Amino acid sequence: MAEVNSVVRAAGGVVWRHTSAGAPEIVLVHRPRYNDWSLPKGKLDPGEHELTAAVREVFEETSVEAVPQVRLPSIRYLTGEPGVEKLVDFWSMRAAAWAPRPADDEIEEARWVSVADAQSALSYAHDRGVVRAFLGLPPVTGVVALVRHAKAGRRQEWTGPDAERPLEPVGERDARALSGLLALLRPDRVVSATPLRCRQTLEPLGMPVEVDATFDELREPEPAAAALAELAERGGTTVVCSQGKLMPPLLTALTKRSDVNFHTRKGAGWVLCFSAGRIVGRDRLTPVTLR
Repeated sequence: MAEVNSVVRAAGGVVWRHTSAGAPEIVLVHRPRYNDWSLPKGKLDPGEHELTAAVREVFEETSVEAVPQVRLPSIRYLTGEPGVEKLVDFWSMRAAAWAPRPADDEIEEARWVSVADAQSALSYAHDRGVVRAFLGLPPVTGVVALVRHAKAGRRQEWTGPDAERPLEPVGERDARALSGLLALLRPDRVVSATPLRCRQTLEPLGMPVEVDATFDELREPEPAAAALAELAERGGTTVVCSQGKLMPPLLTALTKRSDVNFHTRKGAGWVLCFSAGRIVGRDRLTPVTLR
């Protein structure tokens, strides 16, 4: 087996839409350099988050504005360069808008095909495996991004009411980075626990913030989990900012998974995808600033 000396990071998506008849289609790209058909994907820029890269690369290769949903299996393969392997992260993505893409030297054509035709058209087995994973997913009916507020200094050093403790400068930085990722999900509504630091964490989204004390740290996890599931049932995408003591038991109650470590860093969170009240996708969301 060849020795791997470096790994190139890349990201992309299985981008879907429904035809007028209701049948799903996904978009594939033809690359003249390799004379192949593949899923849209590309390399991460230096310091870029893989989710940001996935959305950017999909748009650059297909002219589709895509909204990420469920994280799909990643693939690894040798690039052909000695000792160099490529690692590609994929998401299922809902096509929000699209336009014809002019041909160039990189992408000769971006084509919408039925999911059945995609399996025979794709040139590589690893891409076909990602599409099979996509086909195994039920339709996503709602998405909730549950995040923990960013850093707000030490509780014992704050002399005012704890609910009024604000974000510190590094927390403001992390909140901006987190909101950049949350914006990729195109949220429809934003909900915050009572404390100021939770509301401030969501301010960079530039959306009205609904305050709900159900997500405060001293509340019971079961009602909070039920409230979060109810938000998912509304459809679309909801962002919820809560607190560190509540989030692990809330997620345990919601997922019925006591074997998962749901500890969440400040300024990070989870993307939870639902289908008819059931969680079908669960993925950590951590800005590059926290890595």
